[in-house]
Amino acid sequence: MIWSNEESLSRSELEKIQVEKLKDTVAHVYQNVEFFRNKMQNLNVRPEDVKTLDDLKKLPFSTKEDLRVNYPFGLFAVPENKVVRLHASSGTTGKPTVVGYTQKDIDNWSELIARIVTMAGATVDDKVQIAFKYGLFTGAFGLHYGLEKAGICVIPTSSGNTEKQLMLMKDFGTTILVSTPSYALHMGEIAHSLGIDPKTDLKIRLGLFGGEGSSEATREKIQKVWGMLATENYGLSELIGPGVAGECTHLNGMHISEDFFLPEIINPKTGEVLPPGEKGELVITTLNKEALPLIRYRTRDITRLFYEPCSCGRTTVRMEKISGRSDDMLIVKGVNLFPTQVEEVLSKFDALGPHYEIVIEKHNYLDSLEIKVELNEDLSIDSYQEFERLEQNIKHELRVVLGLEPKLNIVNPRTLQRFEGKAKRVYDLR
Repeated sequence: MIWSNEESLSRSELEKIQVEKLKDTVAHVYQNVEFFRNKMQNLNVRPEDVKTLDDLKKLPFSTKEDLRVNYPFGLFAVPENKVVRLHASSGTTGKPTVVGYTQKDIDNWSELIARIVTMAGATVDDKVQIAFKYGLFTGAFGLHYGLEKAGICVIPTSSGNTEKQLMLMKDFGTTILVSTPSYALHMGEIAHSLGIDPKTDLKIRLGLFGGEGSSEATREKIQKVWGMLATENYGLSELIGPGVAGECTHLNGMHISEDFFLPEIINPKTGEVLPPGEKGELVITTLNKEALPLIRYRTRDITRLFYEPCSCGRTTVRMEKISGRSDDMLIVKGVNLFPTQVEEVLSKFDALGPHYEIVIEKHNYLDSLEIKVELNEDLSIDSYQEFERLEQNIKHELRVVLGLEPKLNIVNPRTLQRFEGKAKRVYDLR
């Protein structure tokens, strides 16, 4: 099923829409966001200079750091009393990156989700269990409202409590699962330990997975365990949340809603725009956002774009699975974090030395995060109670800044490996 006519327009029709919306967006940010106005003036660019899609390259890039610097509402393009929803993701010093939505933004978000769930095969006869955590994270609410717009029954179980998830799945007759790919595998493992065969004892036929990258091998394993069609969707909270792109049942790339998002692929080192089919960093300009429009937003995700029409009947460009990052961001349990966030927290404590390690592994298909840090050899801790207080204070700060609770391992001075050159801080063993 194709939800919207805009999904199957000709390339010329799509580009005509994009040009007009690009002009409107550039004028909107120039008039209402001082940050973008200053950036454009520094490049001697004005809204009237944007006349074609090729003029996009004249405009400045924007980054996640820009949202942090302008925390909390400095990039909003509407008055605060027009913002009906706020979401946020973690930031490097405890301050999150904040995204806002007008009512029109919320309505558009629901439209985008309706597109990706129907292209994956969801229908009004389905029941969808959302096993994303509800909160400031955009994933759960984005899928929730879009699924309801498509007329599909939603079961908002949130994340965790896997045994109860499985019980409800069986009792309610759930047919679609929304979660991270790793949690789907974990649920499958728990199901088997309880004597439940997901393929025969449950009715799950479709997975709508996001929040973290996954390989084709992971998809195959999910499909083997559950007997479902496992589809992937893509989004960033800065752009809107989930709903930027999603796979159809042909599984040959994620369709981007080009009437809402204008994608480019650039060389991450030079900023040069690359031709279709070449691999590079994905850059996206929002075309319909009111509260937080972004110009040439550098996602840091590495992928390719394919413009050939899909056999499903959609003509929108398709993006390949994300193959890496152009920065040092890590995704753990669906949460974005940077090594610098960990360093910021540890540096607050005089009792700790400068040497630390971040170790990420998978246990039972779920991510585990361990932080090892040395004590400061110039300071002494006189009692176990003092050590315990230190440990609890560090854990609290890490939980506040990272948005998740890692395992903390405080070790003796001169325990961790030393390096003559650049220190290796991160060990991603997944």
